[in-house]
Parts: sequence; structure tokens; C-alpha cells
Amino acid sequence: MAVITFTDEHSSPIAPSRIFKASILDSHNLIPKLLPQAIKSIDIIEGNGGTGSIKQINFAQGGNVSFLKHKIDELNEKTFTYNYTLIEGEGLTDKIEKISYKIKFESTPDGGTLSKMTTNVYSKGDFELKEEEIKAGKDKVLGMYKVVEAYLLQNPDAYV
Repeated sequence: MAVITFTDEHSSPIAPSRIFKASILDSHNLIPKLLPQAIKSIDIIEGNGGTGSIKQINFAQGGNVSFLKHKIDELNEKTFTYNYTLIEGEGLTDKIEKISYKIKFESTPDGGTLSKMTTNVYSKGDFELKEEEIKAGKDKVLGMYKVVEAYLLQNPDAYV
């Protein structure tokens, strides 16, 4: 088994607490409302939404993927840390065992946020991810992040 790791950072003028509440703690409510063309629903199918819980993301019809399940490995509201592992769905193939994500929202001197994400892809055999596959995945995450950010900028009293 090989582990392929990549990292990404994004800065935002929004405070870490607001981004964390909107994009992590209330994602099951907010994301389907903001992106109904892509995400049909996000359901907590095991647990209470905290560490150890399992979430299922149900995608809108017509996409390449119908659903994904992930297990929350860590959810820390004090450090704005969220770690989870993709455990089931079309994102996993016979060549990928699992994918884990570590997300941390850090305060910046101007009151905004530096979001740091580390992704570990655990592959089976000699499988290698292509650069365009990595970029496509990063672009989807960044696109969702920017939609949440735009919502928070337009609604300054939301998630305070």
C-alpha cells in the first residue's frame, strides 16, 4: 500500500469560528441549500454528528457519483479541527483503500482564516493518481468553500 499525500491552503476574510460552524458543524443543513444542483442531502446515519459519527453525502442525479460515506475521526470545536475518512462510495475503487482528510482553520492577524487541508490517499498496489485527478478534487473542495464563504460575506449575522 502506498500513501499519496497532498496539501492545500486557502485564506479568507471570515473568522475561523464562522467558517467552522457553517462548513463543518452545520454542513448537513447549509451545503445542500447552497449547492442543490450538486448535493441532494447530507445525512448523519450513525452517531450524533461528532467524533465517530458517519455521514452520507447524497449527490444530485446526473453526476458521476451518487453517494459517499465518511467517518468523522476528530471534531474539535475549540481548535477548529476536522478529520474524517472516506469509507464508502464511488470515490473508492479497487485501487484505493481509503482517503483521509485533515482540515484546520487558523486565525490570521487580520481576523480572517487560513484553512489548511491535508489529504492522504491510501492506494492498493502500484496505483498512482494522475495530476488532473488531484487538481479536479481540489477544485471541487475549493468551489464549495468559496460558496460557503460568499454566503457568510452576504450574511454577516449568520453563524456568529
